[in-house]
Formats: sequence, C-alpha cells, structure tokens
Amino acid sequence: MTQVVGLLLAAGQGARLGTPKALVEYEGERLVDRGVRLLHEGGCHPVIVVLGAATVQVRGAVVVRNPDWCSGMGSSLRVGLDALPSDASGVVIALVDQPFVEPAAVRALIDSGARVAVATYGGRRRNPVLVSVEHVARVAELAVGDVGARAFMRAHPELVTEVEVPGDPRDIDTPEDLAALTSRTD
Repeated sequence: MTQVVGLLLAAGQGARLGTPKALVEYEGERLVDRGVRLLHEGGCHPVIVVLGAATVQVRGAVVVRNPDWCSGMGSSLRVGLDALPSDASGVVIALVDQPFVEPAAVRALIDSGARVAVATYGGRRRNPVLVSVEHVARVAELAVGDVGARAFMRAHPELVTEVEVPGDPRDIDTPEDLAALTSRTD
C-alpha cells in the first residue's frame, strides 16, 4: 500500500472510567497523543483523530469531530473514514484506550501486504486493524452502534489476514484499569 492513513478513534466519554479516555495521561502523555505517535511511528501519514466528548488540541493530526459520538464507536468510525484523503490506499484503525500497542504492530499490518488485516496477540484478534480503500465503504456501512470494523470482518472472513504482532493489547475501561496502568512496571 502506498499511502496508509492512521485513524485514531477517541470520541467516547469514558462512562465507566469517569473521564474521556483521550484526556487520560500516562507517563506525562495524553492517550490521544500517544495514539497519534503510535500511528505515525508505525508508518501512517496523515493521522486522523476522531473526537467527540472531549475537545482538545492534538498536534500532528487532522482532527475531525463526531457530533453523534454518544451513539457509539460505529459513528466515529464512519466519520473518520469519511475524512480519508482521496489518495489514501488504506487505513489503519486504532483505539485511544490501548496505550501499550506498539508501532511495530502497525508496521506489521502495513507490511503484510493484506487488503484487510487484524492484529493478533497470542492468536487472539484485537486492534489495530488495516483496511484497504476498496473495502472502506462496506466497513462504514456495517459500523453501527458500538461496533467498528468487526462486523465487516465477520461478514467477510475470507478477506481477513491475521497478523501476529508484538505488544500488549490491554485497554483502559474502568478506574481499576487506570490504576493498573499507572502502577504498571515494565
């Protein structure tokens, strides 16, 4: 793929966490900034960030707002996919609440040569996900409620390549997850 765009979904309010996840800091860096860095270092250019519940400045990214963010991740994915530049060949979709995903995971998806690829960790499908531009419209069509690209991958398993990647796919959903994040030692 020639121009792979990074898409960071960061619009939610973090209801179970009590604060928008985009604003959470880890090691002096907001999760939204960490996600932008992940995608850039993994080889994506440009990076698009979808915001909704929180309004923040994000350096190094094109920010788009999802006015319907409260309806779930599907609407944020559709807003982000609508913002893809016309010369994009594909998109890597990442979530703001997975701070330990590594740039090598993004790079592995891009380097796989697949048209649709999902990162796996120990054989288990997680994020990020790569989708080539010819599948974007169908991904957007199936992204409803709190479902992102998973619905497309389930509807078209023959198109999906699993790519085993390094890193830790844990996400931050609750205050307990956040406490574990801030007390984590490598």
